[in-house]
Amino acid sequence: MSVGVLIGSTMLYTRIPSITKHYISELKLELTKVVTDMVPAKIDDVMPELPKTTGPAVELPKSPF
Repeated sequence: MSVGVLIGSTMLYTRIPSITKHYISELKLELTKVVTDMVPAKIDDVMPELPKTTGPAVELPKSPF
């Protein structure tokens, strides 16, 4: 029985890095999807509308030098 526990815990210990990498990559993918879906909507809400027409050029203030 102790040999089985030893083999089982050794297999689990050697698989932990690959299991962790798998879950981290899935988490990164999901977070990327969420942020990608969220960002364009937030940018569109914050950006002001561009004017339809423009006026004449604005003169720069005269330099005191």
